[in-house]
Amino acid sequence: MAAVMARDGDPTTTFLQLIQNPFKSSFQVNAFWASLGTSIGISAILALLFSVVRPHHNAIYAPRVKHADQQHAPPPVGKGLFAWVSPVLKTKEEILADRIGLDAVVFLRCARMLRNMFIVLSIIGCGVLIPINLLLSSNDEEVDSTFARMTPLNIKVDAVWSQIVCAYAFDIIIMVFIWYNYRAVLALRRRHFQSPEYQMSLHARTLMITDVPPNLRSEEGLMQLTDGVNPTSALPRTTIGRNVKELPAMIKKHEEAVRDLESVLSKYLKNPDRLPVNRPTMRRPRKHKDGLGGSKVDAIDYLTDRIQELEIKIRDVRQTVDKRNPMPYGFASWEAIEHAHAVAYTARKKKPQGTMIQLAPRPHDIIWENVPLSPATRRWRHMVNAFWVTLLTVLWIAPNAMIAIFLSDLSNLGLVWPAFQTSLNENPKVWAAVQGIASPALTSLIYLILPIIFRRLMSRAGDTTKSSRERHVIRYLYFFFVFNNLLVFSLFSAGWGYVSAVIDAKHNHEDAWHAVIDGEFWYKAMSALCQVSPFWVTWLLQRNLGATLDLAQLVNIAWKWFMKTFMAPTPRQSIEWTAPPPFDYASYYTYFLFYATIALCFATLQPIVLPVAALYFAFDSWMKKYLLMYVFLTKTESSGRFWSVVVNRMIFAAILSNIVIALLAKSRGTWTMIFCLVPLPFVMLAFKWYCRKTFDDDMVYYNRGTLTDAEALGPSGPGKGIKRAGDRLKSRFGHPALYRPLLTPMVHKRAAQLLKSIYRGRLSQYDTNVDFSDIAMHAMSSSTPGKTMEGQSSAPFEVVDENQLDFSYYKDRADFRDEFGSGLYGRPEDLISERSQTPRTFMGDSPDSSRASSPSSMLPRKLEGSYEPIVMMGNNRSQEALVDNLNHPAFRNPTPHSNTGPDGAPLYRNDSNESQSRLLHHPQPIAGVNASQTGFHTVDRWRSGGYGPLTQDDEQAAPTSYDYFRGRR
Repeated sequence: MAAVMARDGDPTTTFLQLIQNPFKSSFQVNAFWASLGTSIGISAILALLFSVVRPHHNAIYAPRVKHADQQHAPPPVGKGLFAWVSPVLKTKEEILADRIGLDAVVFLRCARMLRNMFIVLSIIGCGVLIPINLLLSSNDEEVDSTFARMTPLNIKVDAVWSQIVCAYAFDIIIMVFIWYNYRAVLALRRRHFQSPEYQMSLHARTLMITDVPPNLRSEEGLMQLTDGVNPTSALPRTTIGRNVKELPAMIKKHEEAVRDLESVLSKYLKNPDRLPVNRPTMRRPRKHKDGLGGSKVDAIDYLTDRIQELEIKIRDVRQTVDKRNPMPYGFASWEAIEHAHAVAYTARKKKPQGTMIQLAPRPHDIIWENVPLSPATRRWRHMVNAFWVTLLTVLWIAPNAMIAIFLSDLSNLGLVWPAFQTSLNENPKVWAAVQGIASPALTSLIYLILPIIFRRLMSRAGDTTKSSRERHVIRYLYFFFVFNNLLVFSLFSAGWGYVSAVIDAKHNHEDAWHAVIDGEFWYKAMSALCQVSPFWVTWLLQRNLGATLDLAQLVNIAWKWFMKTFMAPTPRQSIEWTAPPPFDYASYYTYFLFYATIALCFATLQPIVLPVAALYFAFDSWMKKYLLMYVFLTKTESSGRFWSVVVNRMIFAAILSNIVIALLAKSRGTWTMIFCLVPLPFVMLAFKWYCRKTFDDDMVYYNRGTLTDAEALGPSGPGKGIKRAGDRLKSRFGHPALYRPLLTPMVHKRAAQLLKSIYRGRLSQYDTNVDFSDIAMHAMSSSTPGKTMEGQSSAPFEVVDENQLDFSYYKDRADFRDEFGSGLYGRPEDLISERSQTPRTFMGDSPDSSRASSPSSMLPRKLEGSYEPIVMMGNNRSQEALVDNLNHPAFRNPTPHSNTGPDGAPLYRNDSNESQSRLLHHPQPIAGVNASQTGFHTVDRWRSGGYGPLTQDDEQAAPTSYDYFRGRR
């Protein structure tokens, strides 16, 4: 009937009618069964395919086993078809916390919590509400589908009390699960505080002080600030931030230029036997000030000159950084963790002289460009970000409405498109399958793009840490999804019904207010939610397919195959592809919370959504556990700080579900029922306040009590009360732009010989036409220790052999480790002592650890118990390492440090004569000669005395070597 009216009437009128009621169709049942069948069927096929392929492709499906060290390696998994199931089911979270990190463990606990929660809710929802809705429905209106009969759309007034009772039951169940898991997460956090990794970390005993006034921007000024909130007698070591000027921007440009040069060389030298006739060209950026911007130039020559120019500028700027230009932030570190946390707890609600004193994050978690921002600038950036998010949310309403009208119900499209209506009538089952599969799939594709947009918006929001930025991404994404993709999407027809009623009243010269009152908005809103519920059920069913796609890694495999087959990936890209990929916590947390919110909002309107949600979380909790154990890694560890975000959104979802039930009570029940629902939101808010007061402080702070003077001055725990060789506050919490090694372009070995014919710059390390060639070093062979590498002239490029295009060769290098290595062997630069763990822990247990570098031009540099290969580029970084590092002004000390401790015992500094300590680390006795006669002793003889206690003067007497500040300590 509707189709006939549409064909005979005005298309505009038909379109307006569709907007008012886009979801009413008997088409939904077939779409549900098609979605259920395809989701479960394809998921089972993909899981079986994964089980067959997994044992033969560990580089894709178990990279953590290959690259992680013994401490962080996952449990071994066999080669059997379903051998991966047993470790996933049997491995406890206490073991996983030490191997995959607390963030991953908390994520898995959230997935299990949602799984168990919705299983319990399904029993109540399907066992109580569906029978009541079927038995106590009135026959006043004709219902056209099974889904409509399961909703409370036509229930009697007395039956609404079942909805009220279920609202209380659901809230109680949610609170019980949150409380139980809150206690479990607290136990995990307290266990993490006692772990050796945390006890030996520098950030655990360090505070970050921001918004420091100009008159206190010094080490002494920071001590004055902490004295006002220090409940102990222990004195901290402090360091003030330095102005690194434009160094971060120049290093970023340098990295971009290196990658661009690698890409150009990779494409040009893809087939060394058949080089293109013309050399590659590119357009110079128009922002260049020489007036030649936009003109075409030789790409290889231009990028080479650009890299060399940037390296010279970086070196010059690094030499001009000193203590005379302090920044409004700094760090204070104590010997004991208890002292630092006691100060942080005391200062949590205080702002001495306008400063913010809080626990310091891990050094690699800091967004350094945002730390110096003033509070006013930070507030302004948050306002600008909120504006753009709001604008994007509002602009998305129109396309979202079109999706709600046509994509979720294809029969509506047939009303305005007669040719499609004919095809719809001829093939109803085919189009039902399309609606059940294609519609949710296209919606999901949009959801994959949105996190990328929001993360770019958050990049300039002013957050001081990467983990807090990710938490804000979750907050804004969740707001966008709930408002635009749930509320607007589901209630658009009801809202438009009111708008159309007002428009019709004006056209008929009637009172618009009476049209609003008589419009039955509450019933229309509840009816719209009931009619849209089948779409969300089929959409949640499609999530099972998405979870299995993640397990099978089909998207990543297809992308890498396409790049390797049809494109020309650089050696660096090929190496990065073999590394374990980082886990996108912000996106996956947002999806989990959004799915849970959908299920809770429709729990009483369409109870079948509860077992569908439970099915999804059951599948995904197992699959994500395997992925986090064997595939993904945590790029930036926050030690479970995402938990508070999850709790807040779950409480909001519960309150939103209560509002939906109140809407039902208003449309089908009485005011008494609404009054019975009023206490529920306040109960949930009170529960949140109780959890915050009971658990949050213990989750954040190692201790909260005031320490006695004896406890403050005495050693407590491992690594406390003594001077550790690696405890270098200024270098660990110094801006990485001052010590980050610069990238060197990588080229494939098969194209190395062609560099002489296409590259006009320095190709040999012994080229006398370049500066500093007198101190350049030979490229050492990896196969023959002590011998130079023959037959290759790699400088200023790093030549990579085909069998070395693997992350295992480079996982100990800073340029690869910072991006991919944190979840494989921890963060050695955060430990207070370089000898707190063996080099094997940092380098991994792989037999290839000793070959962590490629056979190219490099200098061995010490990095936390291992040697980091650094390749020289352009202006010869060996000179920079051997000359510029001797006396960097950023840490230039006008007074020499004392070589004796307070007790008169000589102090050992491992960087005072680093070459001596290396050479004598494992000395071999001279045959036939007594060591006492030659004066040649073991390294213990060279280490005079023990470690003395560290004072503020000792810290100011830090080594003056720039190499020390670059992180090789």
